[in-house]
Amino acid sequence: MHPSARRRQSLALHAAAFMCSRSAASAEKEPPPSKPRFHLNLWLSFTAQNWILDVGRTVVMLVLPADWCPLSRPGAAEYLHFLYGVTTPLVLLRMLELSPRKLPRLAVHLCIIAVVMGTSLRLVADSVTRHLLVIGCQLHLSLGENPVMKNLKPSSLIEVFELLFYYDNTLGHLLWYLPLFLVLLLFFSGCFCRRQQEKMPTAAWIMLVPNAAYYWYLISEGQTFIVFIFTFFAMTATVMHQKRRGMVPDGDGVFMLCSFSAALVLVLVWVMLLWNDSVLWRNNPGLIYIPQPRAVFTLRLCQDAQT
Repeated sequence: MHPSARRRQSLALHAAAFMCSRSAASAEKEPPPSKPRFHLNLWLSFTAQNWILDVGRTVVMLVLPADWCPLSRPGAAEYLHFLYGVTTPLVLLRMLELSPRKLPRLAVHLCIIAVVMGTSLRLVADSVTRHLLVIGCQLHLSLGENPVMKNLKPSSLIEVFELLFYYDNTLGHLLWYLPLFLVLLLFFSGCFCRRQQEKMPTAAWIMLVPNAAYYWYLISEGQTFIVFIFTFFAMTATVMHQKRRGMVPDGDGVFMLCSFSAALVLVLVWVMLLWNDSVLWRNNPGLIYIPQPRAVFTLRLCQDAQT
């Protein structure tokens, strides 16, 4: 073979070997594609503590006989609320640990402080509400329309109770629900992967029903529709932005989207069923009409008593 041809063949072999080594090195440096995941333990603890400690305290407050706990001492609902104020920050901190977008340490501390303050304000207000229910207060009526409040002397005491309910229904809810939905949005921002979207696992479908039902409870009882819908819009915008980058929601992301969508459907059905109730309309004077389950429960009790 001619020496120049041998030289060209040798150069070609060296170039091919160099390209193969570079491609192998780049393949080693590239991280493997992330697999869709579903944090069953996280969502199980989130849903269980919400249903047992948050929804459970409301059920206990309405159903438990009044003579089981004296009015001068905390009841079973208050003790559940104590535990709720302890476990909720722990669950939110776990979500922040799993979120790829890390908040500054000061922001994390402020979120946890806000949650603790919000749950504390709600604890005091719910405790007073339980005592008012025992003496005959009706939650489907405003304070001025309640027969118990009409006999108060002096009448300016009604304003004191209105201040208490402001701490619960407005300030307490904002301090608790704003950090909650912010943490959920941050956690959702990391629920994406570079592969074809797969179906949710069976465990996720089982957890979907109680999780969506709890979001319905937050929206209706907590009157947090505006915060919820803005979070849902932000999640949808995040999905559209990530799709341009070739990313799709993983197991956790699909689970959160389905839970929020199902909760929105439940809220629409709830409003349609109670749309023609004039008493509940008077108790919801704002632009958004979403009756509270506690108010509906006490209204039905009063109607049964009258019949």
